[in-house]
Amino acid sequence: MRPFTYSRPGDIAELRRLLATAGDDARLLAGGQTLIATMKQGLAAPEALISLAGIDELTGIRVEQEALVIGAMTPHADIVRSEEVRGRIPALTTLANEIGDPAVREKGTIGGSIANNDPAADWPAALLGLDAVVTTDRREWSASDFFTGMFETALAPGEVIVSVRFPVPRRGAYAKFPNPASRYAVVGVFVAEGADGTPRVAVTGAGPVVFRWAEAEARLADHGFRPDALDGLSHPENGLNDDIHASAGYRAHLIGVMTRRALTRLAAADEAAE
Repeated sequence: MRPFTYSRPGDIAELRRLLATAGDDARLLAGGQTLIATMKQGLAAPEALISLAGIDELTGIRVEQEALVIGAMTPHADIVRSEEVRGRIPALTTLANEIGDPAVREKGTIGGSIANNDPAADWPAALLGLDAVVTTDRREWSASDFFTGMFETALAPGEVIVSVRFPVPRRGAYAKFPNPASRYAVVGVFVAEGADGTPRVAVTGAGPVVFRWAEAEARLADHGFRPDALDGLSHPENGLNDDIHASAGYRAHLIGVMTRRALTRLAAADEAAE
């Protein structure tokens, strides 16, 4: 690992000053679950690390009108433990609790995950499935515009994620087929019925970047949020990831399986609420 400078600002104003003087090779450090590992492997060698851990305004979970707002530096484990999350969008509790292992959940953050935008990460499916809004220190991004490609986002150099705003849906569920070693999603699907009744089906792990399955959404709009609404429907293999973890054909199959599993979870939650 190459030598680097380390800074830990106490607020966003100090962070901006550090970024203005640190140069192009500075990297922001959130939970470090990806960045530190890549530095150890020699795949990343920043000259400066600027930790976000000392900025209190980037952490926490709050309710604003009909939405949950989660600070970018909030660890996955805090989301799992949050009664506000569990009471309003329990699918986020499920998703966060299935990320990695307990150590990863305690250190990894929602902001770090979406800024890194690993194609197999879980959080992008939740953001796209719930039509979330990413707030930075400069502007707001809709989830549909934020994730632009494999490990790529709409963030400009030096732009800092402050929080994510999740509109509370009528209901939602997440299901994934995890890699047995990393627990990353080979395929993960977030299904939601928006406050206006609009169905959204967001898929992660299957392609280079999270995407919506429009054909499944149309079926749910016409036939209701039932697993059998997808009978006879399959996702094409074209454009899907094909690697040592799963072929494109297997991922196409898993998209259907995980979507149906998420719909089954929705039905079970509805029955439990009756």
